[in-house]
Amino acid sequence: MRATWPVFLVIGIVWAVPAVADAGGTGDREAFFETRIRPVLTQTCFKCHGGEKTSGGLRVGTRDELLKGGDSGTSLVPGSPDKSVLIQALRYTSDDLKMPPDKKLPDAVIADFKRWVREGAYWPKNEKVTAAASPRPIPWAFRPVRKVLPPDDPTGWSATPIDRFIRAAQKAHGLEPAGPASKRDLLRRMFFDLVGLPPTETDVDRFIGDESPNAIARQVERLLASPEYGERWGRHWMDLVRYADTAGDAGDYPVPEAYLYRDYIIAAFNSDKPYDEFVREQIAGDLLAPKGAMDRYAERIIATGFLSQSRRYGVGAYDQWHLTLEDTIDTLGRTFLAMTMRCARCHDHKFDPIPTRDYYRLYGVFSSTQFPYPGSEDYVYKYLCRSNFVPLLPSAQTTAIVTAYESKLSDVRAAVSRLEKGAHEGEESQARLTEARNRLLDMQRRGSPPALPVAYAVHDGSIVDAKVQLGGEPTKLGEKVPRGIPQFLGNLVAPSPGANESGRLELADWIVSKQNPLTARVIVNRVWQYHFGRGLVETPSYFGARGAAPTHPELLDWLAASFVEHGWSIKWLHRLILASRTYQLASMHDSARESIDAANAWCWRFQRQRLDAEQIRDSMLFVAGTLDQTRPGPHTLPNIEKWNFTQHEPFRGSEESRHRSVYLLTARLHGDPFLNVFDEPDAGSSTEVRVDSTVPQQALFLMNSSIVRRIAEAFAQRLCRVTEDTDTRIHLAHRFAYCRRALPDEVERGRAFIERFGQQAIADGLSPLKAESTAWTSYARAILVSHEFFYVD
Repeated sequence: MRATWPVFLVIGIVWAVPAVADAGGTGDREAFFETRIRPVLTQTCFKCHGGEKTSGGLRVGTRDELLKGGDSGTSLVPGSPDKSVLIQALRYTSDDLKMPPDKKLPDAVIADFKRWVREGAYWPKNEKVTAAASPRPIPWAFRPVRKVLPPDDPTGWSATPIDRFIRAAQKAHGLEPAGPASKRDLLRRMFFDLVGLPPTETDVDRFIGDESPNAIARQVERLLASPEYGERWGRHWMDLVRYADTAGDAGDYPVPEAYLYRDYIIAAFNSDKPYDEFVREQIAGDLLAPKGAMDRYAERIIATGFLSQSRRYGVGAYDQWHLTLEDTIDTLGRTFLAMTMRCARCHDHKFDPIPTRDYYRLYGVFSSTQFPYPGSEDYVYKYLCRSNFVPLLPSAQTTAIVTAYESKLSDVRAAVSRLEKGAHEGEESQARLTEARNRLLDMQRRGSPPALPVAYAVHDGSIVDAKVQLGGEPTKLGEKVPRGIPQFLGNLVAPSPGANESGRLELADWIVSKQNPLTARVIVNRVWQYHFGRGLVETPSYFGARGAAPTHPELLDWLAASFVEHGWSIKWLHRLILASRTYQLASMHDSARESIDAANAWCWRFQRQRLDAEQIRDSMLFVAGTLDQTRPGPHTLPNIEKWNFTQHEPFRGSEESRHRSVYLLTARLHGDPFLNVFDEPDAGSSTEVRVDSTVPQQALFLMNSSIVRRIAEAFAQRLCRVTEDTDTRIHLAHRFAYCRRALPDEVERGRAFIERFGQQAIADGLSPLKAESTAWTSYARAILVSHEFFYVD
């Protein structure tokens, strides 16, 4: 027998069930009836008007019974809500006719019934509603967030509320937690988690020597306060928003201003910008900028780089634009809501309650947004290049600059036209024509006045409503859909955008509303994933019907609710997680516990994790003493006058750099040779979980790469500069790379390796000095490419 929900619960969650199309097909109308109408009839109305009960002479078990009505007349007039007694009763317009009599239903529920009647009062054919019937299950992710009390832990093991939830689940599955990690392992874990770099020998000595109960908390605060924190956690966000320094079109045109958005992300994490504000600025920063403090004007414009980062396609200006908007909507849905919106482009989502009309509501929002054009091959020779970049100064300060620039541009165009007319008059005229054309080309390639700082950002454009693309084909258009907020979260009533507004600000407010059950859950799950290697929901960008259910649903909701209560603070969440006994567990092997939970879903141990591509490169440079930890600013790019990239000869940007990997130039079509081999994310799409492959190319790269060889040489030189004693150098190598002293057998084997390698090198003709240098370089490489260096326990 199917369980039924109490009346109070139905009324509460009926707002949260998915909306469907206005006057859509049978599938839409059926879904609307099942999720909006049936729950109220069965759980609220049936008490007095179902089964043998006929209060007022009315039954609500079938459509015919509603059409017949009761003592007050016809209850249902399909197509005419105002003539239907049912609607009058729900509205409480008469003291003599109120349904339900004890308390008026929420306005949103009454609006649903009006809409149901207006659209014909759909009812499943030959089906009778009974009290035993229950509404279709509400997907867990759409249910309101509940802050349940953490369960008791009579063992006293728990140090935080997190531990109490985790311990209860462990006990339910017959598991005992592992012991605590060693201080050395814990320190290395915290450093890689929060800043992406290993601790120095000074950090290790200070932490191990600190016996106070606040040692961990103090270390966490130092790490959260360091600029390297934003560089590490900003990289996580860049994975999600598919950050790149190029456009992704056929020629993969570079975008010199893209780094401003990268730096915005890093600064936002370092300053612990509240997550709701972080989201709002990235979706509608240009609309917020004029309303806020002027010292934050440029910052908010730059934040909309999230949208301008949408991938470009084809070879011309705004070519295949529907694909760019599809990428925008898909990335927004996956990043903030963990919902795959793309499926609804062609048809109502097959598995999740997202109708096609919701998709085209969003499509209209972004069709009403002006995206910048970074240039492309088709227009280089037609003098139509970069355009619609957004000034970083308020309009009052830019008008004069732009007017002067456009006047100069007009003069140059006129000059080109006059020479073109007189180009046949001789070599001197031809030379003037060439010069004028080059000036025009240079101005158009830049796309904005040199004196005016601009960002690769968006602003509101021509306001339009989108038409449904039948089957997802942009040439086959159906009905027009008003732009605005998706309606699949029925409890969130958002205002429609004004006649001259895109709707992005309303969209941003809808996403970060405290009543939105998805947003806070999604981000706390991501933070958990980055710390523990897997999320409480193992599909972090998909909370839909075919995604994974949460392993600890009560913990997820407790974290989401507490996160919002604490001002949407990411750093607060770090502090809470790292203070938990769960985070501080040892990484260990135990066959008995693994037979129960091999995947470690119940967190009985800490999951060993391999360093990601950026951590590997950065740590190698750091240990070698050659990592440049300053912020580099703009990338070194070819002169804009030479930008003639095509699909056959696309931009292949690369730059020699010793800065952190987050600052390397990221091209969409051609990855970095070092990072690529260790699974750097695809800059063409949102990446929620890094691939962790083990392939022969990685070993070959580490053995043969000139990059790794140069790093090993620098590491060897660092060791040799400190001391001439072999054993001391070996100990230093282990302290720098592994945060520990070498074991006696490691010293012995290292000494033997250096001696044998040096002797062989001399036999091969090298001088003793060169032989020693080569031996230490080889030893340094072995340390850097070891399993212990690549993994965090």
